[in-house]
Amino acid sequence: MQIKHSKYKNTGLLFELLVRRITADTLEGKEDSAAVTILRKYFLNSELGKEYKLYEQLNKYKSLSEGRAEIVINSLVEASTKLNRTEIRKQRYNLVKEIKENYSVDKFFKVKVNNYKAYAALNNLIENHSSDEVAPEVVINNKMTLLEHLSKTPIEEKKDELMEEFNGYDKDLKMLTYRVLLEKFNDKYDDLKPTQKEVLKEFINSVDSPEKLKELYNNRIPGIRSTLSMKMKSLEDEVVKIKLEEVLKYVNPLEKNDKFNNDDIVNLLQYYELINEL
Repeated sequence: MQIKHSKYKNTGLLFELLVRRITADTLEGKEDSAAVTILRKYFLNSELGKEYKLYEQLNKYKSLSEGRAEIVINSLVEASTKLNRTEIRKQRYNLVKEIKENYSVDKFFKVKVNNYKAYAALNNLIENHSSDEVAPEVVINNKMTLLEHLSKTPIEEKKDELMEEFNGYDKDLKMLTYRVLLEKFNDKYDDLKPTQKEVLKEFINSVDSPEKLKELYNNRIPGIRSTLSMKMKSLEDEVVKIKLEEVLKYVNPLEKNDKFNNDDIVNLLQYYELINEL
């Protein structure tokens, strides 16, 4: 028998979705985010908070050998048995209830979460561990998903067709395209902050040079990390500190073998937006 995965019953996903909702509420200019109150209520000094720490471990380990990954997985499942499962189910039920009272369920749970498959696999292992009727293949499939996640097997990225086409243009056509983009940029993004405009202009100037864009990204990341870390020290709100700690986990330079893509530019703009909001 297999216990079907449910986002409503996945503590790791619920935490991540709340953090993203807090960020979205902040960017929308909402002074009082219900997600902040909900996160503080259910994840600070609670059984749910303790269980989330298990999911958090999945983001701390990378490129492990199969043996070490197996140890991590078994340790997390074993640690889950020491938690008060009855209290966790009760808190999780009330948590989802409050989310439904404050947000559109469809929109709230539709947000994409990094490591969704890994979180779902760990959730299934934890829930299935306490079941007397679990098919062996169910446990194996979920463990394989976590093993792949913890070993971080490189996945070949798809080529950006638009960039491939642009790189095939001759010099004059590239210059014309650049001018059109610059004019559109000035019209559409007039209300952006200076740092964001600067990033986008550098992106346009270097659009046909992925290596230069990667260098641009890596040169700006240390300053962003430093600014966010400094601002975090002066914060009194523990929930906002938790959110910033989660954000800082992803504010890292691209590795030597990493390829630059459009998501990295979006990330830079969002980091600067976050700094402005703080």
